[in-house]
Amino acid sequence: MTLSRVNSSAATLTKNRTEDSVVPNSGMCVTCVDGCIGMCEIGKSAYRGHEVIYPQPFGVITTAAEKVYPVDYSHFQIMGTAAGAHGVAENSDAAIFPAVNLEVVFGHDQGLKFRLPWVIPGIGSTNIAKNNWEGLAIGSALAGTGLTIGENVVGMDPEAVIRSGRVVSTVDLKRRVELFTNFQQDGYGAIIVQANIEDTRLGVQEYAIEKLGVQCVEMKWGQGAKDIGGEVKIRDLAKARLLHERGYIVLPDPTDPFVVESFERGAFQEFERHSRVGMVTEEGFAKRVEELRKAGARYVFLKTGAYRPVDLARAVKFASKYGIDLLTVDAAGGGTGMSPWRMMNEWGMPPIELHTLLYQYVDALARRGAHVPAVAVAGGFTFEDQIFKGLALGAPYVKLVGMARGPIAAAMVGKTIGRAIDEGQLPVYVERFGRDREEIFVTASHLRKELGEETYARVPAGALGLYTYYERLAQGLRQLMAGSRKFACRYISRDDLAAATREAAAISGIPFLMDVDKEAAAAILNA
Repeated sequence: MTLSRVNSSAATLTKNRTEDSVVPNSGMCVTCVDGCIGMCEIGKSAYRGHEVIYPQPFGVITTAAEKVYPVDYSHFQIMGTAAGAHGVAENSDAAIFPAVNLEVVFGHDQGLKFRLPWVIPGIGSTNIAKNNWEGLAIGSALAGTGLTIGENVVGMDPEAVIRSGRVVSTVDLKRRVELFTNFQQDGYGAIIVQANIEDTRLGVQEYAIEKLGVQCVEMKWGQGAKDIGGEVKIRDLAKARLLHERGYIVLPDPTDPFVVESFERGAFQEFERHSRVGMVTEEGFAKRVEELRKAGARYVFLKTGAYRPVDLARAVKFASKYGIDLLTVDAAGGGTGMSPWRMMNEWGMPPIELHTLLYQYVDALARRGAHVPAVAVAGGFTFEDQIFKGLALGAPYVKLVGMARGPIAAAMVGKTIGRAIDEGQLPVYVERFGRDREEIFVTASHLRKELGEETYARVPAGALGLYTYYERLAQGLRQLMAGSRKFACRYISRDDLAAATREAAAISGIPFLMDVDKEAAAAILNA
């Protein structure tokens, strides 16, 4: 069984000449012909080299791995029941799915409250994030969920003022924070500012706390899409030089006269900006947590990636020992921007394996009476059934599911439809629902009533797209939870899942379908 696609992908704009006749392990056409122009990844690499490492076209796509893992969340079934109810009265008039409460409360002082059990766990300096931030921020705020401002936003901002290596003023970060806080409803949700090495050196989180009133900050060890620092492509020489001056790794060197001459005559069209990889130590971690709290951070989070198990153990232990409020664990296959394509597919611990180890490690500490932070899991979640499964696999410790590509897609579609409405160019597929926002977006009339005309008029179509997508997820999740007779998130348990394969059961510790309820069923039959 082949798990990976090799040598051709829509992500790298490559394909095989003989698409139905490919060698599985190499991905090459069975007959590679002299004279082919090089449509496959090998061929394209022959003339564009390192550019083909990354998904394309840059700036207008979000990408995630297409590798098929042996076990994934689809290998589990959600168990419903015909009796009982947790969280409401056990009668048919009370136990209806609209009664399911999806609110989540967490933090050391239980001061963080989300209307919905998910968060966008880190969207940073990529064009796809910046171009859709208005919809993401306002939509998240209206829905009462969390949104994380990812790495490098300040460093990438040409209007940021940096003195003696520290940020003193920004345009982009300030805009991103205020787009959320200006639409936040009744204190629900949170805007979170993440930091990598470069951000920490620039003092980004201290600036966000002191000048922008941010309460939640997140230290970043990594992500599920890659095991190197963040990267973007730069098409402007002046900006490439600016980022080089700010301490980023910029390739090729924009200060080299030969490189400049090559760029100006069109030998290449883009520079790469890379962040450095972190070096985790307990001493450094403890020091940074203390610095953030002294700076005024009310809540301190940690996000880690799909690293080997020993690194997950470090994350869990450090989060416990130093009182972290939320630990986010992002599994392999994730991604929102420009992660190297082969790396995104072939690196790191996949979701079921990583999230199972996470449960085991946190549970071991909890059983010893240690502090256990709220936990979020991420890695390709898009719909309500996956959200339920993510919460259940890690119950009772997992409080949130992290999603990025789904929300970005919803915001992009909303933005595109809004533009089409304004231009009077709605496609037939959409026009069948109506011609204005209230007719097309099913939640628009409700929002208009709730917000009032003045506020509603400032809600962009991208935010309507995200809010409406979230509304669908919420209703779908309520239905699944009601079927399992769990009427609040805190009642979801690992017992709500069954493994559809023996392999999934062996890895996760979730019982195989035919082993579920064996003793209870026998007791009923033998009574």
